[in-house]
Amino acid sequence: MYFSGNSGNNAEREFEADTTEDAINMAEEALGIDREKMEIKIVCEEQKGLFGMRGAKLAKIKVLFKKPDN
Repeated sequence: MYFSGNSGNNAEREFEADTTEDAINMAEEALGIDREKMEIKIVCEEQKGLFGMRGAKLAKIKVLFKKPDN
């Protein structure tokens, strides 16, 4: 799941996934750019559920990237 926003030549999107790494991979796939070309800010880390199960709270990242010139 992700949300988007734009400002000038830069664009910003938020991604949520089970882990931070999954969120970054999701961003790479959705945006079609490598993580080296993104500015990634971790909004919140994932939190494990009862007995260490995944998914109690999703990881959330914010990605800032330069929009392509058209």
